[in-house]
Amino acid sequence: MIETAQQRGTEWLARGGLRPTRQRLALAALLVGDGQDRHVTAESLYAASSQTGEKVSLATVYNTLRAFCSAGLMQEVVVDGARSYFDTRMDDHPHFYWEDRAELTDAPADQLRISGLPDAPDGMQISRVDVVIRLKRA
Repeated sequence: MIETAQQRGTEWLARGGLRPTRQRLALAALLVGDGQDRHVTAESLYAASSQTGEKVSLATVYNTLRAFCSAGLMQEVVVDGARSYFDTRMDDHPHFYWEDRAELTDAPADQLRISGLPDAPDGMQISRVDVVIRLKRA
């Protein structure tokens, strides 16, 4: 049986314990409907949803992406203070940020070596380390 984008989106929302509203289903189908991981901005997901004819406001896209992150379905990758990307791939992995294209892609994790981290302050623990490698043309 071939799984549809709607079915994948519904199952993905269920994994996060989220109610499958019309808008969540539409955005989930765009994010995971083809089974591929992706990096999106709220603006790029809004544009993609508009192209499908789905009526979702940009504010709803932002709120929905944050709900997906809170539910453990996505992670937010902050490239600079003004730009966030949302990644459907949830394992720890580094990213390339292509400055000339304003695009985020996965970097090869097997080539990354972190030799040491500072001790966390008292009462705190390190939850994760984000690695964004910025690229520009030579």
